[in-house]
Amino acid sequence: MIAADLDDLLRAPAALLVALDGVTDPRNLGAVVRSAETAGATGVVLERRRSPWLTPAAVKAAAGAVEYVPIALVPGIATALDRASRAGVWTVALDSGGSTTVDELSIADRPLVLVLGAEGRGLSRLVRERSDVVARIPLRGHLDSLNVSAAAAVACHQIARLRET
Repeated sequence: MIAADLDDLLRAPAALLVALDGVTDPRNLGAVVRSAETAGATGVVLERRRSPWLTPAAVKAAAGAVEYVPIALVPGIATALDRASRAGVWTVALDSGGSTTVDELSIADRPLVLVLGAEGRGLSRLVRERSDVVARIPLRGHLDSLNVSAAAAVACHQIARLRET
């Protein structure tokens, strides 16, 4: 694992950080880190207390991505979003009730933190309030949600695609 300081990650010119708000399943953590790495994310932000550590299950699910993606441990995601805002980094929270879709993000080319909420519970109230944009993934089937790791893959790669255009 590459341990990182949040402020250092926020200073990257093309920062794309993925923050997990209350995600507890280590396999989901590993899969999110893997998706973040394949989309070119510059770091992952985890809560020191409510996040799963990089257990063997998480490392296995990450399939080597933990060797490439810096990970910052923070006391809380809401506080980390305040620090991001002060550093001029935008925050996009992913939620099915978002006002825009990830494929319409006008700020995708800016330094940003993508926040994903816990399985079942979603985003905490403070994280939602401190986010600049709440976006959703357009779903066309009968189900109304994705697993957090699948949502991370879709959103990270969509933001990467928007950054290329």
